[in-house]
Amino acid sequence: MRKLPVAAVISAILLSGCDSGKPDTPTTQVQSEQPLAVIWNGSDNSKVDIESWGAETQLLDKSVKVSYQSDHYRPSVKFHPEKPWDWSKFDEFNLAVDIKNLSDESIQVYLSLTDEAGVKEDMEITGSRARSLNRAANLAKGEQGTYFLIIKGKFVDTNAGVREKPYPWKTDEEMFVTRFGKKLDLSRITEVAIFVRGNLHDKQIEVSNLRIRKNPEYDNSYLTALADEFGQNAKQDFPIKVKSVEELKAAADKELAELAKGGLMANRSKYGGWKDGPKLKATGYFRTEKIDGRWWMVDPEGYIFFSHGPANVRMANLTTLTGVDFKDDSVRYIDPTRVTPEDSMGIVRVSDEVRKTRYIASELRNNMFTWLPSYDDPMAKHYSYRREVHKGPLTSGETFSFYRANLERRYGENFEETWQQVTLDRMNNWGFTSFGNWVDPAFYPNEQVPYFANGWIIGDFKTLKSEHDVWAPLPDPFDPEFVRRAKITIDVIAEEIKGSPWCAGIFVDNEKSWGLPEGTVEQKYGVILSTLTAKDADSPAKTYFTEYLKGKYGSIAKLNQAWNFNADNWASIEQGVHLHEPYSADAVADLSYMLEAVSDRYFKVVHDTLAEALPNHLYMGARMANFGMPKETIKASVKYSDVLSFNIYEEGVQPEEWGFLTEFDLPVAIGEFHIGSTTDTGVFHAGLVQAHDHKDRAKMYLDYITSVAAHPNMVGAHWFQYIDSPLTGRAFDGEPYNVGFVSGTDIPYPEMVDAIKSFMSTVYEKRFAGEFDDERYQMKKD
Repeated sequence: MRKLPVAAVISAILLSGCDSGKPDTPTTQVQSEQPLAVIWNGSDNSKVDIESWGAETQLLDKSVKVSYQSDHYRPSVKFHPEKPWDWSKFDEFNLAVDIKNLSDESIQVYLSLTDEAGVKEDMEITGSRARSLNRAANLAKGEQGTYFLIIKGKFVDTNAGVREKPYPWKTDEEMFVTRFGKKLDLSRITEVAIFVRGNLHDKQIEVSNLRIRKNPEYDNSYLTALADEFGQNAKQDFPIKVKSVEELKAAADKELAELAKGGLMANRSKYGGWKDGPKLKATGYFRTEKIDGRWWMVDPEGYIFFSHGPANVRMANLTTLTGVDFKDDSVRYIDPTRVTPEDSMGIVRVSDEVRKTRYIASELRNNMFTWLPSYDDPMAKHYSYRREVHKGPLTSGETFSFYRANLERRYGENFEETWQQVTLDRMNNWGFTSFGNWVDPAFYPNEQVPYFANGWIIGDFKTLKSEHDVWAPLPDPFDPEFVRRAKITIDVIAEEIKGSPWCAGIFVDNEKSWGLPEGTVEQKYGVILSTLTAKDADSPAKTYFTEYLKGKYGSIAKLNQAWNFNADNWASIEQGVHLHEPYSADAVADLSYMLEAVSDRYFKVVHDTLAEALPNHLYMGARMANFGMPKETIKASVKYSDVLSFNIYEEGVQPEEWGFLTEFDLPVAIGEFHIGSTTDTGVFHAGLVQAHDHKDRAKMYLDYITSVAAHPNMVGAHWFQYIDSPLTGRAFDGEPYNVGFVSGTDIPYPEMVDAIKSFMSTVYEKRFAGEFDDERYQMKKD
């Protein structure tokens, strides 16, 4: 860690300036910038510390040059005041900073604000005790300008059901977009940080003029008439924007003619393996094998296989909320015996009787569209209904799928069957070898492209909750109802697969909130600490924990001594206990054991149930995210999974962060990754990893997938997702990302197609020959 004492002006300094127009219309609005306070500008009126981690800093006259090192996972530069900044007196305001990209390529920078309750102990920690607000922006090579984060005002307070809203005023500046974070105590801001994360290459920026500014006058129409009849941005043009149904059909005809010329890439086996490579044992099903220190999948015919393709190849979860709902409660009924969660459902039909109770539940949502079909319009078949919503202004409501409507416009009445075959043809023509997770089961019988099956274990079983839950609480794997529901789900998967050799493996569940891999005791073991507060009678997992403690310590006195605790008797433990800092070493060890026990039980239940129902297919693990991959859970997954799986939303498989996988003699698959752009797509949010434009997006894709091939444990990676999210946000949680290989009008992004073909045409030859090898992964030979 390195600190530089520098100066900053904390008091309000009035400056004048001007901003020019952005982005929804070509009109430029000139506005007067009135900074409310300068946070740091290199002057010497008041002191601010600049602290760096994994980055080199050089203080210049009015700026600081920051060199981020790629051998650190999260290098950062942080600005700390002598005493906390008090921004609570400001109403409508934003934080602005001038940044210049000095790198030879684009850079995604994060801007993070932390309040006094959230002082971070270690910037290497993925999360923190912090109450922090994090946003991100992408700068092209050589780009410089002003970047701003809206901290307070109508923009922040408006819940529009879109993960990022369009710019609320016209400006040439760039807005930091939503990533993650919590509401701050604006009276006690202790840190402004600018960092990068998971970079494959060293990056450099120059930072200057951190200041607080009053928000300019809003464009009152910024949330109205956003989407045209095709679901595209109605206020912007971009390269593949469709202007008419005739144009959409012409694009389809042209692509269909091209696809008709193609087939499997040269040297591919029936299942997409490397036909010119070594011939290994053929078992009739997919399996894994380590060859010369590198893990591979092996296809049913015995050819080595690298799994790459899109996930979420389905039309479920592509609808957007229209702002309409129905007073008839019957439309919101959910069958408690269902095995498919709401976000994986296809079209949910609403009866004419229910539609008679229609009302506008959100005018804001309803006004986002320039067109929605009347109920007697042929396109009305693409309406659906959402009975549950993860986040947004509504908890349920009518939805519409512009993507399905566009498919019907492209392909006619039999659009679903045509879409499936076009998708299969694209997969083979582009060089993909498999579908990833969440492919529509309608593709399972295709026998043209291998696929990964999936299932969710849902139901009325007990759960383990903590304040760090992301999508949902963990299931209580000690609850017999969880075991019963696991069997129901996996039996459904088995019925769908029917023993097919085209099923390359099976994913069960996704991104569970196990806890952080590093951080405070609360961050790592929050789910266990929370479960300990429950009564044994209410929690099978808590009952297990109590029995474990009784068996280990015997007497309550020994437990109290080990934990520095003061329980009266075992009965008080059974009624629930609240542990707090400071935690003794024995207490932390017990928390670790209990987390491993929960993880072990979960993976054992899934593994054993799969082994009974589908003994010939690979168990691909639970697709862990960086917010839910503690070492205890990874250890359990290693024990029971045929292939480990992680969702890695970074520039690539960075050796600093992912080299540890070589410690496990097990293959690994990436369940999700993506890169997106806003500058040439019309969308409001690029996604979790941002590129400057599609040329840059294609380059970043190649960098990422090359890093996958370089890792000796990796057997493949699946891009999330096949199709862009709806412009106005997917109904489940408002994601509006440009993360598809095809747009919402089903038009492929040509730069991405070219990049995919370039990589996949030689991946087998190059990886087998070791051309991707990277010594930083410390490849272990057999």
